[in-house]
Amino acid sequence: MSGKELLYAASTIWVVVAAVLVIFMQAGFAFLEAGLTRMKNVGHIAAKNVLIFAIASLVYYMVGFGMAFGDGGNGIVGGSGFFPAVEDLLAIGKEPFSWFGQIPGAAAYLFEVGFAGVSLAIVWGAMAERTRLWVYFAFGVVFTLIYALVSHWIWSPDGWLFAKGMQDFAGSTVVHYQGALAGLAGAILLGPRIGKRGADGKSNAIPGHNMAFTTLGVLILWFGWFGFNPGSTLGVDFGGVGFFAYVALNTNLAAAAGVLGAVATSWLVIKKPDLSMMLNGAIGALVAITAACAFVAPWAAILIGFVAGVIVVLGVLLVDRAGIDDPIGAIAAHGMAGVWGTLSLGFLTVPSLAEKLATGRGGLFYGGGFGQLGTQALGLAAVGAFTFTASFLVLLLFKVTVGIRAEPEVEEAGLDVSEHGMWGYPEFYIPVPGGYGTERHGHMVAAAPAAPAAVSAAPVAG
Repeated sequence: MSGKELLYAASTIWVVVAAVLVIFMQAGFAFLEAGLTRMKNVGHIAAKNVLIFAIASLVYYMVGFGMAFGDGGNGIVGGSGFFPAVEDLLAIGKEPFSWFGQIPGAAAYLFEVGFAGVSLAIVWGAMAERTRLWVYFAFGVVFTLIYALVSHWIWSPDGWLFAKGMQDFAGSTVVHYQGALAGLAGAILLGPRIGKRGADGKSNAIPGHNMAFTTLGVLILWFGWFGFNPGSTLGVDFGGVGFFAYVALNTNLAAAAGVLGAVATSWLVIKKPDLSMMLNGAIGALVAITAACAFVAPWAAILIGFVAGVIVVLGVLLVDRAGIDDPIGAIAAHGMAGVWGTLSLGFLTVPSLAEKLATGRGGLFYGGGFGQLGTQALGLAAVGAFTFTASFLVLLLFKVTVGIRAEPEVEEAGLDVSEHGMWGYPEFYIPVPGGYGTERHGHMVAAAPAAPAAVSAAPVAG
């Protein structure tokens, strides 16, 4: 085996391993979202994460991968690689996916579809506990195509924002900002959950049911991010042999700083080191460093992460005061932190790293002027206008024609039984021999309808 073939083999192994880590992040989202929502919706949340990745996988294979990275396109969309054939998926550095110079198209697809699935997972966090199941199917297809278009703009060498030098190494804008924008559109159209707003218009807390689940979810996501960011080198020698380790270092430093930034801000603002804020601080920092991980010095990664932790705490409170019900904090953690991470490059990009990666220029703090900051802001404005508008209009069409929100009695009973005919915690709801009978335990009633058809009689948990 020649040296070139060894390089291809090593790069392929690395990217497939990274792809598996990214795909495993769906488990992190499942635990994170289940923990921050109520018991009556846990089964629904778990099913959603499996369902959306299945949808994204098929749609991205059929058209999304070609739209994002297919050769022969233009600045807006790729022009080939739809329903890729055997030859397309085995080729290395050749049409229709010549952008992937050291790995076969199959490895590239597996890695990139993981990103599409993550972005789609973010959408539903802001729409949790009140969205009808069919919307996941319909909007999942549409959003996968929206995502593919924007990823072409920024990540494909044919993309118009790529040509302008926009820096977004692993997707603060492409993945996280986009997901948060669509989630924001959905949350606005859905309105708050029943009981979220009191008669006086003030917000009521609806706590999640299991913070241990949430903590496990965040740790899984933190672990998965070592595929997300370092894997975006798409080869073992991109930026120099071992450069992916540098990307991993910056990723970890930022996440750690984000935890501390969120704890400090939570302690100052709400007078308690709130665990949910701490965990979202880690997520927000990981989101922010996703754009910058390959372009900045370690000290800057710490700064980016710490500021992101501050932004997440203040952002969650701001979103709530604006009357938007975001059960997971996705708009702050993925949207606001994504904006900060993208803009931070306009200040903090090391010129030598921009030259090494052949993308954009150095940041303002390194004497690079305002050029890179302007490019970053342009990208955010273009993606924001397109993704939010497209998502809002599609979801609005669904709302006025078929309806996107569960009926009040269904929402109060919980989406587990109404949408799936089962419960995430059946022993709390179904009388069983030697079980709970009809006794009351805390705020939950053990007696429940014998069949899903009797949904209106189901207990309200959480």
